[in-house]
Amino acid sequence: MTVTAMLSVSPAKEGSMAPEVADAVEALEEFDVEYETTPIGTVLEAESAAEVFAAAEAAHAAVESDRVTTLLKVDDERRTSEPGSHKVERVEEMLGREASSQR
Repeated sequence: MTVTAMLSVSPAKEGSMAPEVADAVEALEEFDVEYETTPIGTVLEAESAAEVFAAAEAAHAAVESDRVTTLLKVDDERRTSEPGSHKVERVEEMLGREASSQR
């Protein structure tokens, strides 16, 4: 897989966005993407940018709200087929430890 992305879908509302975010995340299941949800967005990984865009569009459409903001940042690495996890592994090699807090 060579395309990684950060997706954030947010309804304009007060209070918890968890139900709407869950709807957006559930929409990703229909696509050939790997994903991991974090507190500020969902990391996607797929074989093509087209698949990432389609999944992001479905996640956006899945949120029922008068106003929805979607942010998509895409890294389309075209020279290699290494998974996104390899990028993290390289950083960890440089650090000599995991790339997270030791707490």
